[in-house]
Amino acid sequence: MVVTNRTPQAQQRTDLWQPDVLGDGYEQRRIPLGSDPDGEGEVEAALVRYTGETTGHAAVLYVHGYTDYFFQQHLAEHMAAQGYRFYALDLRKCGRARRDGQTPHYVSDLALYDAELDESLRIVREETGLPVLVMGHSTGGLVTPLWLDRLHARGGDGVSGLVLNSPWFDLQGPSYYRTIGTPIIDGVGRVRAMTRLPGSGASAYGDSLHSSVSGEWDYNLDWKPRTGFPIHLGWLRAIRHGHARLQRGLDIGVPALVLRSKTTKFMRKYGPAADVSDLVLDVRQIQRWSGCLGDRTNVVPIEGARHDVFLSSAPVLKQAFAELDSWLAWLADYQA
Repeated sequence: MVVTNRTPQAQQRTDLWQPDVLGDGYEQRRIPLGSDPDGEGEVEAALVRYTGETTGHAAVLYVHGYTDYFFQQHLAEHMAAQGYRFYALDLRKCGRARRDGQTPHYVSDLALYDAELDESLRIVREETGLPVLVMGHSTGGLVTPLWLDRLHARGGDGVSGLVLNSPWFDLQGPSYYRTIGTPIIDGVGRVRAMTRLPGSGASAYGDSLHSSVSGEWDYNLDWKPRTGFPIHLGWLRAIRHGHARLQRGLDIGVPALVLRSKTTKFMRKYGPAADVSDLVLDVRQIQRWSGCLGDRTNVVPIEGARHDVFLSSAPVLKQAFAELDSWLAWLADYQA
């Protein structure tokens, strides 16, 4: 069913929305961003909306992670059942938005994403007139608080809260990655930005997710390959700059909920532990740095969760949604 509480502005501009690959109930809108500052032609983002019926007392803007795009229909439909108009953004060079010849997910500065985030927020606010809950997963969980810190500093409003799902707050792995490794990443990433980082290509996480192997989820493997996209040093340099900025302390201006797995298990090949652990990030780092967001922050470990908490097995997903719904109820009372 189609939402009936759209604003007149939205009704007058339905030509901007086209059917989405997710099928009935989903539409997408392209956001032109002009010439790529990183020299890969014209770039665009893609905003997706769920048109299922909802009471529409608030809206959501969801941002994916690395080697990712929006396909989590069950999340959109759950949020709609809670009364939220749901939107999700595929960032430039990601998923729906990547053009031929562009390096998947590559940016040299995370602040470049402000263009599509600002425009998406404007569109959602214009269409709905509602406060917007921002949700970010993994790399999106780093990009979104950095953006909200800048948005808050320039007096932006319309955002009601932030939900982070396994946010990437630090570089995982041995400590020398973060000590002597970071200056090397910074120097080499500046002059040889497109150099690929060796050692990527582990399939354990992808195998745990996709229905063609061991998982329960079906999605486009061209947009989210099981072994991940190659990592380039210029992009990793941008990530490390983002980590440093977050760790100095932000002021996002709104309360935040951080959901994470209770355990980390780094493994390259699929095994049973892949279904009940974060295979990508160190959950201790998530816990350590969550206090840097600058407002009320609630961190909830979820026993048995995968890296994407909302792609966990059914019993764990049920718990994650219960934690989310409880926090959303608190947020509504807090801001009443």
